[in-house]
Amino acid sequence: MLRILPEQGWRSGLRSARTAIGRAMDHQEGAMPLTISVFSDVICPWCYVGKRRLERALDQLGQRESTTIEWLPFELNPGMPADGMERALYRARKFGAERSAQLDAQMAELGRQEGIGFAFERMTRTPSTRRAHMLIAAAGQHGRADPVVDALFRAYFEEGRNVGDPDVLREIGVAAGLDRDVVDDALGDEQLSQRVEAVERQAAEMQIAGVPFFIVDRRWAVSGAQPTEQWLAALRAA
Repeated sequence: MLRILPEQGWRSGLRSARTAIGRAMDHQEGAMPLTISVFSDVICPWCYVGKRRLERALDQLGQRESTTIEWLPFELNPGMPADGMERALYRARKFGAERSAQLDAQMAELGRQEGIGFAFERMTRTPSTRRAHMLIAAAGQHGRADPVVDALFRAYFEEGRNVGDPDVLREIGVAAGLDRDVVDDALGDEQLSQRVEAVERQAAEMQIAGVPFFIVDRRWAVSGAQPTEQWLAALRAA
């Protein structure tokens, strides 16, 4: 079942989070029929699945183009070293090697059902995602957050690229339509890094403990990568 959560302090928290990041998210002038704020991490497979399922629902309702998506940062591993660590070691410590392999196989099968080609065998590092979130925030200021997020998911999960590497992030940002100077400035902006961290603190204060976490029109929230059918029912009833 779709979990539609009542306000738990996240309504005012969302306003504070969006202020802290400088509203550096997708934004278009004029009133929009629907705004969905998404707390997500680019190394979270369920976030990739959740994005696809939501997009499919919006497509079926004919609302994809008229919906504003705001991407907000949530680091699954906020203490990860800047250069990341070997994925096999990270997963073995977290789940055990055997359980890790089982989880990857299960997610790969789910991905096939969703049209996502998870290539866990190509992934060698678990990166820090701080710079990736800084890039997303900068992209939002230029109306390019959604293509950047999609490219980051694809690069990490389907191509096995290290999305903590500034060179990889620079390539992704430029390919998504950002000026190279904008990307370089974002990746080296300590104040932007601090604003990303401030939003993540707000998420904790909003009692957001896992991602993806969706806030729809600042009125109701959905936790987890819910099926498209559940999204359709909820959005029609909203």
